[in-house]
Amino acid sequence: MPRMIFLNLPVTDLKRATAFYEAIGATRNPQFSDDTASCMVFSETIFAMLTTHDKFRQFTPKPIADAKTTNQALFCLSADSRNEVDDIVGRAAAAGGVADPSPKDEYSFMYGRSFEDPDGHMWGVNWLDMAVAPIQPDMAHA
Repeated sequence: MPRMIFLNLPVTDLKRATAFYEAIGATRNPQFSDDTASCMVFSETIFAMLTTHDKFRQFTPKPIADAKTTNQALFCLSADSRNEVDDIVGRAAAAGGVADPSPKDEYSFMYGRSFEDPDGHMWGVNWLDMAVAPIQPDMAHA
């Protein structure tokens, strides 16, 4: 079985957050969703667990950061083309997110843009052509 990743994101309005992630292409898995959480499926291996603040507090004693004013993590999704990058960011903006809070990445081998969800969580969307991507000497041993 391939490894899977589950991002757990605290949200202030679960219905709004669920609709936002559906608008950018994720689907809600009702098997792992209820009135405190929505399991949003991006692929067979990538999931975002949107949780109410009360639910999120069950998993950590630490205070919940306000993602609109602080940043602890950046998430990134891959795209199959430059057009798909633009499409996802456009859908994010149309659904109430903020398009391009970070500068665009424009290279011959890579194209990337970003968006913030309504709670301020930052996402990148990148297309990368591995066949022409340069090899970084200092990364070869990483």
